[in-house]
Amino acid sequence: MSRQLPPLNALRAFEAAGRHESFSRAAEELGVSHSAISRHVRGLEDRLSIQLFQDRPRGVQLTVDGAAYLEQITPALDSIAEATDRVTEQPAGVVMVNSEPLFATKWLIPRLSDFHAAHPEVEIRLEGSRWLADVSRYEADIAIRFLKVAGSNPDATLVSDAPLYPFAAPGLVELPLTGPRDLARHRLLRDRATATWDVWFARAGEPDPHILQPVGWRMRAYLAYEATLAGQGVFLTSSEVTGLDVKAGRLQRVSDVCFREGGYHLLLGEGARRRKPVRLFHDWLLDSSAPHRNELI
Repeated sequence: MSRQLPPLNALRAFEAAGRHESFSRAAEELGVSHSAISRHVRGLEDRLSIQLFQDRPRGVQLTVDGAAYLEQITPALDSIAEATDRVTEQPAGVVMVNSEPLFATKWLIPRLSDFHAAHPEVEIRLEGSRWLADVSRYEADIAIRFLKVAGSNPDATLVSDAPLYPFAAPGLVELPLTGPRDLARHRLLRDRATATWDVWFARAGEPDPHILQPVGWRMRAYLAYEATLAGQGVFLTSSEVTGLDVKAGRLQRVSDVCFREGGYHLLLGEGARRRKPVRLFHDWLLDSSAPHRNELI
C-alpha cells in the first residue's frame, strides 16, 4: 500500500512549533532558521488544506485542527525516534548526562542508586563539564549547569537555587563568630568563575572590601570544595552540595548569613525530550531536587 505522507522535515517543524507555540523556539531547537520553520508549516497547511496556527501578539497558537493533528503525530514521531535508537549505537535505554562537576560528585552521584532502583532498565552515562554551551556539543541528552542570572537561558529549567553559606572543616574556625571580620582572618577559597565573598561580607554587614585577604586561592569549584574538606580554608557553597559531608561530620556551616547567587539548571538536547528514558530522568531529577528550590533565606 502506498502511503501518502507529508515530508518528515515538515512534520518535525510543525511538532516543534506546536509544542513551543513559537516558530523562533522551534527554529532554535532544530537548528534551522525561522523562515525555514515557517516555510515547512505553510507547505504542510497547503498539503492538508487546513490552518494549523493562528498568529497572536507573541508567537503563534494552534488552531483546533492544529492541536488535533499535533496530538496524533507526536506519538508517531516518538515511535520513529525510539525505533531509530534501537538500531543505532546508543540503545534506547541510555541517557547521556553532562553535569557541572561539583553538582555531579556531591549531589547527583550519591542519588543515582535511587534512580536505578526505580528504573533499572535505564543506563545513565555521566560526564563532567562546567562550560555552558550547546548540549549537543557534549553529545548529551541532558546538561546540568550553574547559571548566575535567572532567566538567562529560556530553555533552562531550575533544578536548585539553594542559598550560599560559608563552610569549613570542623575546628578550623572558632565559633561562634563575633563578626564577619573573624572569618576574614582565614583563607577564603574562591571559585574561579565567581567573585562572591564581597557579596557575603556586604550581606553580613561589612561592606569594606579591603578587609578581604589580598592573596587567596582561586580554583575550580570542585577543587575549592576538596580544599575545604582538607581544612585549607572557608568556601561559599550550598546545602544541597554539602549535605552528606555535613551529616558525616566532615564539614560545618560557620555562619547563618547567606545569599542566593543563581542556581543549577537543566537543559535538554535536541530531540531528547521525545525519548522516554530522558523524560524519566528529567522528572526524577526535578522531583528529587524539589526541596532545594525557592528555599527561604
